[in-house]
Amino acid sequence: MAIPVDSFFLDPEAEGTLQQKVQRLVAEGVLAGRFQPGEKLPSSRKLADHLGVSRITVTNAYTELVADDYLNSRGRSGYFVSETAPTPPAFDLSGKPARGGFDWNRAIGQRFDNPQWPARPGNWQDYKYPFIYGQADPRLFSHQTWRQCALQALGQKDFSSLTADRYEADDERLVEHIQRHILPRRGIAARKEEILITMGAQNALWMTAQILLTQRRVAAIENPAYPGLREILSQTRCHTVAVDVDEGGLPPEALPADTDVVFATVSHHCPTNVTMPLERRKKLLSMAADRGFVVVEDDYEFELSFRGAPSPALKSMDDIGSVVYIGSFSKSLFPGLRLGYVVAPEEFIREARALRGLVLRHPPGHIQRTVAYFLSLGHYDAQINRMRKAYQQRRAVMADAIVANGLQVAEAAGAGGSSFWMIAPQGVDADILAQRLRKRGVVIEPGQGFLDPEVGTTRYYRLAYSSIPPERIPEGIRILAEEIRDYRT
Repeated sequence: MAIPVDSFFLDPEAEGTLQQKVQRLVAEGVLAGRFQPGEKLPSSRKLADHLGVSRITVTNAYTELVADDYLNSRGRSGYFVSETAPTPPAFDLSGKPARGGFDWNRAIGQRFDNPQWPARPGNWQDYKYPFIYGQADPRLFSHQTWRQCALQALGQKDFSSLTADRYEADDERLVEHIQRHILPRRGIAARKEEILITMGAQNALWMTAQILLTQRRVAAIENPAYPGLREILSQTRCHTVAVDVDEGGLPPEALPADTDVVFATVSHHCPTNVTMPLERRKKLLSMAADRGFVVVEDDYEFELSFRGAPSPALKSMDDIGSVVYIGSFSKSLFPGLRLGYVVAPEEFIREARALRGLVLRHPPGHIQRTVAYFLSLGHYDAQINRMRKAYQQRRAVMADAIVANGLQVAEAAGAGGSSFWMIAPQGVDADILAQRLRKRGVVIEPGQGFLDPEVGTTRYYRLAYSSIPPERIPEGIRILAEEIRDYRT
């Protein structure tokens, strides 16, 4: 029995190439049970004419479907649905409507959903003036070189690194490049046994908190601080103390005497971007040695320093091994990569590796090898150079616009990063301001989630320039200032 050609409809809005769309049409028909084993597919010419595509597109799609055992080819007779093709489940996928009544409020033991995270619309790309932090600008990234590295990682030579279950091991090439080329830029010398690949800085912070903290221990964090860290610490049920930062970042003398772990962003404080001075770093390390606490250094946006070379990492000054260093490729490459690393004494890395193995084994092998090629072939350095130049220009444009429109930067403005930490005039609620601005195409991030909940102020907000073209910045800032004036009147 032949399948009618009219059974195929090509959705112009579907994702993928034409060949992938044709493959999907057939595969979905088989999995849904519409196309049965032994049934004959329309000829490639007939289906191509019906769908309005080239014959070679259909032929290539059929060939891929044969390779995946959806179809088989019978000499000159054509293509047929394979007798051993993947089959739909024997049960009814539609299921039965839930009657309700189960008490999930009682069943859920811990809560993770937090409305205090910086609010941003899911479709922020559709706004004309997106002052959104942490998003990549595709114009600054070389898709071609990344694609070449990904294809190289798919080669036969690297097949084992792509397909093998490495248990708790990392990609040797990636670890070696981090050890020999990335860490020396931060003044850090480490053995391979002291390096662990993570699924970004967030994953690294979570593992660090799980290993170091208990209900009886005290963690000190900066105020303001990365909202995700505060949530991570709340899950450990440790005692958390927020220490107010100043123009030099976290002041060591303000740390409680019973502190067990200090979380700090010394190169570029999150979110103000201020840099901790050298003398203060020395004092923090001296106190760690005397009191026996651990310092967790999140080396936040160290690549984006616009006044000379970046300051050496705190870890580079660590003589006794009290610092756990966290780095990430999410800002320097792109956030969707979700790849980072931890550098710490071998005793800590051993525990972190075991914990990671319980949760996710290891980051995907193909991603690790692709990044290894991207780094080793020099593309990473070229990428950083492009970003630094572009961000420096955007920062200058935004700084001028902020001054010209009478807006106020909170605390001291750092000399790098990809954003400004702002404070609105008295009486202005940044959450309400953000909602009003969206109606005019402007997206800002309210700062309440960064602050200690005990503070209670809603005047802070963040303006980032990583994902907005420089020519749009002045007008977006002008609208922001205008909305603040209207808000107050």
